[in-house]
Amino acid sequence: MNNAGAHKLDGYQEAGKHALDALSVVTVLGTLANILPSVAAGLSIIWTAIRIMETKTVRGWLSKGDADAEG
Repeated sequence: MNNAGAHKLDGYQEAGKHALDALSVVTVLGTLANILPSVAAGLSIIWTAIRIMETKTVRGWLSKGDADAEG
């Protein structure tokens, strides 16, 4: 068998583990500092706004406004 491909992924797996470890530490510190709920709420609001802006309805409104401004 050829194991050459498996060695290429080892670095990515280690990097992924380190990233998840860092995320875990940030989560613990955020929970202890009582700021995580505020951060989560803020990110949730931003995500919802992005999703709303991506809808066909809002895109239609925005493109109509651009057409009116140009013509």
